[in-house]
Amino acid sequence: MNIVIGSDHGGMNLKSVLVKYLKDKDYEVTDIGPYSFESVDYPSYAVVVSDYVVNKQADFGILCCGTGIGMSIAANKIKGIRAAVVGDTFSAEATRAHNNSNVLCLGERVIGEGLAVKILETWINTEFEGGRHERRIDKISDLEAQDN
Repeated sequence: MNIVIGSDHGGMNLKSVLVKYLKDKDYEVTDIGPYSFESVDYPSYAVVVSDYVVNKQADFGILCCGTGIGMSIAANKIKGIRAAVVGDTFSAEATRAHNNSNVLCLGERVIGEGLAVKILETWINTEFEGGRHERRIDKISDLEAQDN
C-alpha cells in the first residue's frame, strides 16, 4: 500500500511521527513536505496529496495541520477526494466504512501522537462497506460533476 503524506508547518511534528509509524509497518510512504518549520500555506500541500490520490499514485493520503480543518476544506475542493478530519477511532472507522474517505486529516494541536497513530491504524485497516453506502458516494460524485 502506498500512502502520500503532507502537512503545513503546524503539523510537521505529527507528520514525522506518522511517517515513522508507517515505514515501521512497511508501508510505502511518499512525504511531500514541508521539511522545515518555516510558515507555508496548507492548501498547496492539500492539493499535492489530493492529486497523488486522484491520479492513483497513492492509495491514501494523510494531511496534518494545526487542527486538520484547513487541510480538509482544501482537499475536499479536489474532485474525487473525500477528506475527513478525525479525532477519534470510531470516526476513523466510520469514515472509511461508510464514506470511503481517501484522505485522513489530523490536527497536531488537537490530538496527541498516540491517539493519532491509533486513528491512522484504524482508518487504514477499515474497508469500505459498499452497499447502501455506495449509493451515497455516487451522489457525492454527482454533486462534483455539476457545473455551479
